[in-house]
Amino acid sequence: MLGKTKEAREYAEEMLALLPKYEGDWNYGNAVQDGHLVLGRIAVVEGRLDEAKQFLIKAGNSPGSPQMDSFGPNMSLAKDLIEKGETEVVLEYFELCRKFWEMEDGKLDQWSREVKAGKIPDFGANLVY
Repeated sequence: MLGKTKEAREYAEEMLALLPKYEGDWNYGNAVQDGHLVLGRIAVVEGRLDEAKQFLIKAGNSPGSPQMDSFGPNMSLAKDLIEKGETEVVLEYFELCRKFWEMEDGKLDQWSREVKAGKIPDFGANLVY
């Protein structure tokens, strides 16, 4: 986003509006996640936390993708919300991610324990994907 909030919002909204045309595409799940994460992160910056939480849940309702099934989803919005004290929605997001993240190797359980203990997990590369 880095100063390009208006453009980021426009691109994310356009991508989400086009989604129904590409439902069978292998990249569909990435687009579901990415569009909602961008809008959610903008909502956090603008102080609209209830809206940001809704976007996180919508991102978690992605059907997954080859990348997300293997490497997992992006956790940047989850981290933003944890930093704002919104842990319940993040725990719900982790549960939604279980339906597609086949190779999570216990990360979701570990991150859930850390969030419940009041910590911010080290999401590592999942802040980049």
